[in-house]
Amino acid sequence: MTDLDSFTALLTPEGRALLDAVAGHDPADELATATRLRRDHPAPLVSAALGQARLRQRAAVKFGADSARMFFTPHGVEQATRTEVAAHRAARIAALGVRSVADLCCGIGGDAVALARAGVRVFAVDRDPVTAAVARANAEALGLAELIEVREAEVAEVEVGGYDAVFVDPARRGGRGGRVFDPEAYSPPLSWAVEAALRAPVAALKIAPGVPHEAIPPQAEAEWISYGGDVKEAVLWFGGAGAPGGVRPVPGSVRATLLPAGEQLWSPEPPPDVPAGPVGRYLYEPDGAVIRAHQVAEVAERVGGHLVDETIAYVTSDSLRPTPFAAAYEITDVLPFNLKRLKALLREREVGVLTVKKRGSAVEPEEVRRRMKLRGPNAATVFLTRVAGAPTMLVGGPAPAS
Repeated sequence: MTDLDSFTALLTPEGRALLDAVAGHDPADELATATRLRRDHPAPLVSAALGQARLRQRAAVKFGADSARMFFTPHGVEQATRTEVAAHRAARIAALGVRSVADLCCGIGGDAVALARAGVRVFAVDRDPVTAAVARANAEALGLAELIEVREAEVAEVEVGGYDAVFVDPARRGGRGGRVFDPEAYSPPLSWAVEAALRAPVAALKIAPGVPHEAIPPQAEAEWISYGGDVKEAVLWFGGAGAPGGVRPVPGSVRATLLPAGEQLWSPEPPPDVPAGPVGRYLYEPDGAVIRAHQVAEVAERVGGHLVDETIAYVTSDSLRPTPFAAAYEITDVLPFNLKRLKALLREREVGVLTVKKRGSAVEPEEVRRRMKLRGPNAATVFLTRVAGAPTMLVGGPAPAS
């Protein structure tokens, strides 16, 4: 389903009945299901319904129960914000006293839905006619049509001066679906989004988490957000100086937010250099949002540790100090990189389950596991990394809970 006519047909009574009929169908039986349904329904409509059912199944990871009522496009499923992440961002916007938002490049409307559920009126804009129609259908399907107005338009051509805030989520994929890493290759470019943000009382720009820190404008606070340990996005926050409450953006500062717990690490200025030293009893693996926000020094200070290497974001210490911002491991062996030696060690310890992590190593974890020929009742974790510049293997396992 890529054209407007096919999507519009799904919104008719016949289309909705077909969507109900194929809900939860087994993809392995799709050919038989399609053959059966085409006896009573037009083939294009059956194909559109089955395609939408597949998209809903994929979207369940991000949207939970809402996915069964929502509508999607293939690109929209890939680009959409996970519900918990969108809700976090929407709550922060609402806490700044924002009551109306211009959501530019709204996609299928996931962020507009989160904003509306936070009590914010949303003017959602997307230039693609199918995407705009999907966003409008989602607002209606979730009972939020009174709070969400969707318009098909070029974002640069709409007037947003009457809104309390601007939210921009530029497209970050190229013509063939590949990811775009240059912020100026976003659509619209990051520079355009920053200009729009600086004109608004409050603004939030969603960008790729791998954005170079030097590309972040000095007027912005940068927040990196992870969910379950996976970094999902970065957000540039602007304005809010006169806001009645909430977490006001501080220009030049960085923040790491860990969801679903909501733990936050905030730094008002660039971090100090962290020294490197020998591997201690414990190894700390900082959350990805902490690493992206360049806040590893904060973790090292909290656990009384140092880096294993000046270029590697692993922290080590002889003391166990639990922190939500890093996973702790107890290290039993520090060995020069040698897979034959690792294999012998794992065999001696009857390790049948091996977790392989790497940072600063070109060796792929799957290749290591394949070559170990594991057997036994025990489990272990090996870190392939560098210590003082030398390729090294750190063997151990999760540290005991305090």
